[in-house]
Amino acid sequence: MLVGLALALPPVSTSAQEAKIDAATSAAGTIAVELNRLEPLETGCRLYVVVDNRTRTPFSTLQLDLVLFRTDGVVDQRFFVDLAPLRKDKRIVKLFEIDNVKCSDLGSLLVNDVNECRSDKEAVADCLSLLTVSSLAPAKLLK
Repeated sequence: MLVGLALALPPVSTSAQEAKIDAATSAAGTIAVELNRLEPLETGCRLYVVVDNRTRTPFSTLQLDLVLFRTDGVVDQRFFVDLAPLRKDKRIVKLFEIDNVKCSDLGSLLVNDVNECRSDKEAVADCLSLLTVSSLAPAKLLK
């Protein structure tokens, strides 16, 4: 009876099957966006953003639609930033300055949408789903 049960169980994955799953997973990948640091300026706040393109696709354009919320939760402003160019499997740091906003007044940034997303060859659909967001800064980065 035990032999019959063992034969009825599905076979254990072969290394070839596992390799196909790993290849499919890594081909899709993610683009990790981290708000890493806020630096006070006389005219506003400088944002240090770490972008880790964990895909196998180089991007010529990755324009985010961002909404800035103050610490009291009120929307302050909306703006666009381009994180590209992004090479495949590469981590980079981008700097952005926001005028007329103190770093201490910045509560969170919302990735409202991806305005434009292009690989080196063509437009890429649904880049928002590729993004993962995090923050090491006092302000949060949300999606």
